[in-house]
Amino acid sequence: MPLVVVYDANVLYPSTLRDVLVRVGLARLVQPKWTEQILDEVFDNLRANRPELDPARLARTRDLMNASLRDVVVTGYERYIRQIELPDPDDRHVVAAAIRARMQVIVTKNLRDFPAGALSRWGIRAQHPDGFLSDLHRDHPRVLPEIVDAIAGAWRDPQAEPEQVLERFAVDTPRTVALLRDLRHG
Repeated sequence: MPLVVVYDANVLYPSTLRDVLVRVGLARLVQPKWTEQILDEVFDNLRANRPELDPARLARTRDLMNASLRDVVVTGYERYIRQIELPDPDDRHVVAAAIRARMQVIVTKNLRDFPAGALSRWGIRAQHPDGFLSDLHRDHPRVLPEIVDAIAGAWRDPQAEPEQVLERFAVDTPRTVALLRDLRHG
């Protein structure tokens, strides 16, 4: 059975990282989870920070995310929120979702907001997306290069190359991209 992970809003916000993380789930390397509250945070921030993005396309992206993976949306987690202590109380819903769905890992860029001491009680750990994807690449070395190729093929620009995907992907996951580049050039 694949590792069950919750994706925090900050890893679903960047489009290329979001695409890779969703496709990792589609490849059944992990079983991703999120909540409607996490998606609200992602898409509210996208609308606020990127007003040039078409709201209809953002809504379609959200709908496709929820439809693409079976049982991806966690519900019924609210009862756990009061039991959780974190540096930022606004992040408690992420841990509550992880507890509810019996997840082992929270993938987030904000590791200091999810201290090990607060998570260990629940058997959960937080992991940066770079470490998370590097580990997946080590265990499944053929999958991430295939995902990068598929993303390049899906971009509307007919000249899109995997290297363009890697450039955008490197912003959030430099170590993973270095491994992928070594594989391509090695």
